[in-house]
Amino acid sequence: MFGGGGMNPRKMKQMMKQMGIDVTELDAEEVVIKTADEELVFSDAQVTRMDAQGQETYQIVGQPETRERGSGDAGGEDATAVEAAESAESADEDEAIPDSDVELVAQRAGVPKGDAREALEAENGDLAAAISRLE
Repeated sequence: MFGGGGMNPRKMKQMMKQMGIDVTELDAEEVVIKTADEELVFSDAQVTRMDAQGQETYQIVGQPETRERGSGDAGGEDATAVEAAESAESADEDEAIPDSDVELVAQRAGVPKGDAREALEAENGDLAAAISRLE
């Protein structure tokens, strides 16, 4: 019924631009998806970000390596050390929420900065949880 094996990529880009969809290829070295039981690690994955009406969607194409949660390689240990250092810093600052985080949550949720700060504090600085709480 439809010949030609698909749409011309150039034509597809034009159509997406007309609909207000911006597509960006990301140069990702590694993508890790953590579930309750395991981690899916994509090395050399092709990552595309689509921005449509302010909503970002990420597409990952590649073959993941599956590993048990918490059995990360040396890279995972480095990340844990960095998290511990950041945690110590925030404890020194009386667990202050960065203004940039407050602004981001306020903008995404469409609320005043005071409400955004309260939500961040209630969610222990978790940006996504604070935004969900306010929506």
